[in-house]
Amino acid sequence: MPASNLDNLCVNTIRTLSIDAVQKANSGHPGMPMGMADVAYVLWTKFLKHNPKNPDWFDRDRFILSAGHGSMLIYSLLHLTGYDLSLDEIKNFRQMGSKTPGHPEYGMTPGVETTTGPLGQGFGTGVGMAMAEHFLSAKFNKEGHNIVDHYTYAIVSDGDLMEGISHESASMAGHMGLGKLIYLYDSNRISIEGSTDLAFTEDAVKRFESYNWYVVEIDGHDHDQINDAIKEAQSVTDKPSIIICKTHIGFGSPNKQDSESSHGSPLGESEIKLTKEAYGWDPEKKFHIPEEALNKFREAVSNGEKAEEDWNSRLAKYESSFSEEASVFNKWRNRALSPELEKHLPIFEANEKGMASRAASGKVINAIKDEVPNLFGGSADLGGSTKTDIEDYGSYVVDSPTGRTVHFGVREHGMGAAVNGMALHGGMIPYGATFFVFTDYMRPAIRLAALMKVPSIFVLTHDSIGLGEDGPTHQPVEHLASLRAMPNVTVLRPGDANETSYAWKSALENTTGPTLLVLTRQNLPTQIRSEENPASLVQKGGYIFSDSNKEIPDTIFLGTGSELQYAIEAKKKLADQGVDARVVSMPSWELFEKQDAAYKENVLPKAVTNRVSIEAAATFGWERYVGASGTAIGLNTFGESAPYEELYDHFGITTEAVVKAALSK
Repeated sequence: MPASNLDNLCVNTIRTLSIDAVQKANSGHPGMPMGMADVAYVLWTKFLKHNPKNPDWFDRDRFILSAGHGSMLIYSLLHLTGYDLSLDEIKNFRQMGSKTPGHPEYGMTPGVETTTGPLGQGFGTGVGMAMAEHFLSAKFNKEGHNIVDHYTYAIVSDGDLMEGISHESASMAGHMGLGKLIYLYDSNRISIEGSTDLAFTEDAVKRFESYNWYVVEIDGHDHDQINDAIKEAQSVTDKPSIIICKTHIGFGSPNKQDSESSHGSPLGESEIKLTKEAYGWDPEKKFHIPEEALNKFREAVSNGEKAEEDWNSRLAKYESSFSEEASVFNKWRNRALSPELEKHLPIFEANEKGMASRAASGKVINAIKDEVPNLFGGSADLGGSTKTDIEDYGSYVVDSPTGRTVHFGVREHGMGAAVNGMALHGGMIPYGATFFVFTDYMRPAIRLAALMKVPSIFVLTHDSIGLGEDGPTHQPVEHLASLRAMPNVTVLRPGDANETSYAWKSALENTTGPTLLVLTRQNLPTQIRSEENPASLVQKGGYIFSDSNKEIPDTIFLGTGSELQYAIEAKKKLADQGVDARVVSMPSWELFEKQDAAYKENVLPKAVTNRVSIEAAATFGWERYVGASGTAIGLNTFGESAPYEELYDHFGITTEAVVKAALSK
């Protein structure tokens, strides 16, 4: 059935704002907002529970524009429904300093729940948001007291569904039975190169049904069908839903509807004029918002305030009836860490045999699990190897939604995006784990976490040639350098069990970006500690582990992770030859760079140019610390398959190599 005159006016307001903004910027994607305006309008005005005056209200529905190239769709909706996004910002689309960047960015635009643009990321992130809602509702809701009760919606595109992450994430969501997850698929059958018949002809219905999703197909321009489909999806509580919306890209454009020419380029002034005439719009008016349409959209403000007031009332009743649970709930949603956290970190006795830092990490997780009760995570089918299972709390599965160990399956990319989604949702402290080499499979999710300044935690084990016989396919070489090069990522590679404890503390306290805990498979000696070199200094990124007897050392050794031990041993050997060395443990370049100049000069005095770094990875980047006169010992080729002791000897990553480098200066 056709929409009402007012509905059409509102929908065409979205379309004309979008095409005017793209044209003014002379850059952007007009076709998708034009095609999905009907679907978005019905969702945002009839279903979406949100408060434009408080975008961070905890029990709001989450909306993701996974097809982030169509960003003017969400910007138009945010402005029209009353968010703090002015018409001037719409007019400054894609311009320096505006709140309307080319693709939606979390933290920049009020109401944008996650950064999207790299296709498939929004799809995967939404799964994590739905997981968070699922866990928290099961944890806190009581009969008659639902304080966590919201949906995660997303608009996804043909391109999203082509990306591999959508397969991983869809499979995961269906397996987990995430009934509060509803995706609206813009099936316009057009991609940049032309018709999707060129490259994408799968049966989406059968695909998603096989993933255990509820599937319905509709005309994406029929408001009654859109309305009924969303209601139907909401009634399905035991599986996620996807509504396949058959739409016309560039809807209403006489010459560019259903054409790839409307996908990623402005329509052009002459075509915009024709399109506005087709809408019954004054072609001379730009950025025109009819008062009647604005009044309709702005009903979202009063509706949202009423919804939040109702929730606040329900929360107050909950706090009165369940004071202990309410106190925990409020701490969780504020990400409040216990002031007693440090007291619960395990302290490991000095031990030459020691333990792998992955094993130490597992002990830390289980030592703090009750002190950080919203710590929630797991691995990509590697729990036994990464030591990331939370003991005694069960697995997060359909029949046990409050289990705290997540089985992500062999889906590293889907896992990374889901961890981001949980962190964005709030209320939980999520982590995901895999072998370090497989960060290659989830790098886009790590990068988006960094861009969004989201506190996702990634536990990455088997960090070097030290994993041994599995060989070069599993031995990361370039990964430390490449991830250290990524802005706003904190990489921590602890040198023993006690450093691992404080690496975890740093990760939990980092609220402005992702933390990567890079851990060994092989045992590391648990080093002797004193008041001068407590493991808590890990939080400074680099510190003097063992000092020289001279005010100015003869040489400085810098070690990380499993190679710290070789720096310590080299100092002892050189002492017998009258050379006085300082050992610096450098588990995190990023944390070290945050220290003031005086601290850094104290640890690495400029006067000492004889410096040697040792790390079983690519040496790229170490020149910033060893300088032009120093030596970086590492691995600039791929590894080999052999016992790890043989590999270290073969590649010259040894105590003897450190000694030789120091004496060669």
